[in-house]
Amino acid sequence: MRKRIVDLSFGEEPLLDIGAYSRGMRVVTRARRLQIALTVHRAPEVMVKVSGGAKTLAGVGTHIAYVGREGELGVEMDNGTRVDGKGFEQQVISDWDLDIEELDWRSAAPDPRRKPVKLVHNLIFSMPPGTSPNAVLKAVKKLAVNEWALRHRYALALHTDEKHPHVHVVLKAMSEQGERLNIRKATLRAWRAQFAENLRELGVTANATERAVRGQSRTYKKDPIYRAERRGDSRFVDGRRTEVMRDLAAGKLQGEKGRVALERTREDVRAGWRQIAAILKSSGDYELANSARAFESRMSPPRTDKEWLARDTVRGSIEQTAKQREPLTR
Repeated sequence: MRKRIVDLSFGEEPLLDIGAYSRGMRVVTRARRLQIALTVHRAPEVMVKVSGGAKTLAGVGTHIAYVGREGELGVEMDNGTRVDGKGFEQQVISDWDLDIEELDWRSAAPDPRRKPVKLVHNLIFSMPPGTSPNAVLKAVKKLAVNEWALRHRYALALHTDEKHPHVHVVLKAMSEQGERLNIRKATLRAWRAQFAENLRELGVTANATERAVRGQSRTYKKDPIYRAERRGDSRFVDGRRTEVMRDLAAGKLQGEKGRVALERTREDVRAGWRQIAAILKSSGDYELANSARAFESRMSPPRTDKEWLARDTVRGSIEQTAKQREPLTR
């Protein structure tokens, strides 16, 4: 039996565990049913992303200044106080004893080849356009208290200058008890599930499922690449686009590593959804069973990053040509 490559969960309870379903698991718990319904009806998805982390005091200061809009917005600290104004980032660094922590690390690591550890993690909690910014902020605050209060120091700020409301969180990597936080995929899954649940408690429809279970294959760009692309000066994206255009001119996209794994993942996901639909139907939940089956049948073919870029390039070229052909109006 080939290795299962899909491992998706709702909190700590699997939603689409292919291995379990293949062994005859026939139970759809209340939590599973809720997430199935949210997913097949395409409820807005929460996003929780690690946008980096600073390993130097200068890096910490730069990021906190960005989050707090150079002091004009400031940040809300974990004790509920607000810090803002010119040089506010240095106040945060001092309050968290990051200067002492960096000094201790350098003293304990005389080997110059040893890479420095993160002083802080930079996190982003986001929702689609149209979501109440105040609700997003409240949901993140509740998560922060549950996850980090009295353990990890943190500061946060709500940004509404883009269409999707989002909260930046600067989280101290070392806890007050001397334990370092390592953020793993399971950690992010749990945070996403909790963020979505907090939003639902506030009356905001929100879901937290993996892209694969929703039939999406487009991956998120790393934060520096995303920001550079928005500015129009991403050498990485420009290089990939040049490669795609060369392939398109030759009449065929060259193969991309991971294509086989992508197709196998989609195959497993679709099989899992068919099993879920069958289980729902056998339990008499015909309406949700039909919705699950329709959701599975409408999944578009998976695309690699290169194929997504090719599609976007072709669409952009078509739109540009159409604009050039539009008659001039006086």
